[in-house]
Amino acid sequence: MSTTPVLEVSGLEMHFPLRRSGLSVVRGRAAEAVRAVDGVNFTIERGESVGLVGESGCGKSTLGRCIVGLYKSTAGEVRLNGVPVVASKGQRNANPRVAQIIFQDPYSSLNPRMTVQQALMEALHVHKTVTRQDAERRCSELLDLVRLSSRVAEAYPRQLSGGQRQRVSIARALAVEPELLVADEPVSALDVSVQATVLNLLADLRKELGLTLLLIAHNMAVVRHVCDRTMVMYLGRIIETGPTERLIADPQHPYTRALLTAIPRLTPGHRSETPALLGDPPSPIRLPVGCRFNPRCSQVASICHETEPNLIFGAGEDADRAAACHFAWTDPVAPTTVSEAPSSQ
Repeated sequence: MSTTPVLEVSGLEMHFPLRRSGLSVVRGRAAEAVRAVDGVNFTIERGESVGLVGESGCGKSTLGRCIVGLYKSTAGEVRLNGVPVVASKGQRNANPRVAQIIFQDPYSSLNPRMTVQQALMEALHVHKTVTRQDAERRCSELLDLVRLSSRVAEAYPRQLSGGQRQRVSIARALAVEPELLVADEPVSALDVSVQATVLNLLADLRKELGLTLLLIAHNMAVVRHVCDRTMVMYLGRIIETGPTERLIADPQHPYTRALLTAIPRLTPGHRSETPALLGDPPSPIRLPVGCRFNPRCSQVASICHETEPNLIFGAGEDADRAAACHFAWTDPVAPTTVSEAPSSQ
């Protein structure tokens, strides 16, 4: 068995340039860009199940699209099985049989004019995974794999429930037998009553097929249900990573602690001692000086306004954990008011 990680991300950046107005050009203002992904490094080993969590707009989905080659990154490199992923003019040149992506909204990702069988057979024909004679049999196998009746094959997306449509999207992604499955918010568009069913399906498929899974979500409870390891993302960077259960039990970054307070609790009268997130995320165009989280942090100190922290690894049993906070693995600092933070403008 190969020891090469399924996925290697090194110094990845994805910046979206903004169009300058005529007045900006005349005044000589520098071109600005949205820094959606801004220096990300990590690897995912074969068979791992890894979660990527963060607020909306932090760059999670952009990162997922860079991984599968749908976006051409501004800088850095993505490798699948040791082979670089390079996208050019919207076309991916990575082997699609290594990585596939499941999108957030199953209705918009499926062609409304195609039946389920036509959608699956199109994927099989394009990638030539089976012969035409075996394509229909393979479609039946894929539907069975995602726990759907064979009667669904003749249905159109509009005739299916949200959960059924997402299962079809999963079946289509599995048609080419990928090693890495990138699931981009796969349950956020679904009713709460069916979210657990889809998550359980992903967990089962991972075991049955030996898949490597990258699950993108904004809810920590979702990744806890499926993932062995979790990465927390904020304003384009990974700010904490580690085994899921230990990260949840003892978060080292104030942002991670704030995300955990957002998980709904069923205990009557229970109030979290950790403050929720304060304010809105800063603009990804003009990032704060120092730590990117300092305008919203309840434990901000002077060093947080001066130096951006790198990921700091723990020691001993926490050697496989890291957090980008000046006070990670130390006693918490005395909180100060957020109003002391300088403007990011």
